[in-house]
Amino acid sequence: PLPPGYSLKQADATGWMAHFSLKMTLIALELCVQDPDYEDIAIHCYMQFLAIAEAIAGSEESGQPSLWDPETGFFTDLLHTPDGGHHRIEVYSWVGLIPLFAVEIVNRRMLEHAPRFARLLDAHKGGLFRGSRVCACPDWENERGERLLALVDPSMLPRILDRLLDEAQFLSPFGVRSLSRVHLNDRNLGWIPGIGEALIDYVPGESNSPMFGGNSNWRGPIWLPTNYSLVSSLERFYRFLGDGFTVPVPCLGGKRLNLREIASLIAERLANLYRYADGDTMPALAGHLADPADPHWKDLLWFFEYFHADSGRGLGAAHQTGWSGLLANLVMRRYQKDIRPWIGESPCSRYILGLPSPQNDCARRRPLAPVRPAPGRCCATS
Repeated sequence: PLPPGYSLKQADATGWMAHFSLKMTLIALELCVQDPDYEDIAIHCYMQFLAIAEAIAGSEESGQPSLWDPETGFFTDLLHTPDGGHHRIEVYSWVGLIPLFAVEIVNRRMLEHAPRFARLLDAHKGGLFRGSRVCACPDWENERGERLLALVDPSMLPRILDRLLDEAQFLSPFGVRSLSRVHLNDRNLGWIPGIGEALIDYVPGESNSPMFGGNSNWRGPIWLPTNYSLVSSLERFYRFLGDGFTVPVPCLGGKRLNLREIASLIAERLANLYRYADGDTMPALAGHLADPADPHWKDLLWFFEYFHADSGRGLGAAHQTGWSGLLANLVMRRYQKDIRPWIGESPCSRYILGLPSPQNDCARRRPLAPVRPAPGRCCATS
């Protein structure tokens, strides 16, 4: 614990709250299409998001500095001291990436049913809140008339992605590391007020310390829930920004990719966890099967809690399909993106996809063509 009078402003925890506020905003806007009473809830949730965004961005009104470090192009935690000063903790981990998760797209259909909410976005043009810029501009429209609600302004993306897509830093052959590999050699965090000299270890696998119950958490391994959230967030940014927004990718020698291509690149790395590598062994299962060649076990895949960032070996609790099973969704979206999942034949389920209700048994049995979202409709991916 910190000594009395010290406090820590956390970029990851605050980013999560911004993410949740935008999710609640979008849910309320979707419900508002059927029931206008939900517009008040959408306005309330978005105002909460703006207040949270101010906590991260800082402002003259609050007198707080930003968690965004313009020198390094990354979000970091800030330690506030009793004398009113602050100290930036220069650790490169998921702490600085989680603010990317706070991004949603609002389409014309939603705004037409929530006119007061639309005026609220106009009132905060430029991402202004209490006189300071705290988020992406909600008044900016793309060619489909959609609005971007995001904690991270698109102008910040190239600098964040420069670290994220560097194999010497965050990008592993098996996804995004929870701690940058730069800390393998750069362990010294220097003097931290109230704490003293501090070190951080890059721990790509099981923890080398009994701290935090022996769990390595943000100190190196690959975690599927955060990687999945990152891929989904990049896809939403792509939906708004389109093909024209590209950034140089360090792991490809500076080749420029759009955000959908970058999301696919990360998803492909994650799929490497369960692709056959040398011989007949999947990286995630290495060392776990008594006889890897046994045909009875060959295709029975274990899903692990997290994975070694450098070898891909599964670690922690086994049979952790609760979140590591998300990998199946990434693979399906990559290779079967035009296949519509089975949702049943009920009128309600068909209404959700905008399909006509079947008039007879023949219509119910007739194969349906893949359904693509109509322009302006809300969907998870572009």
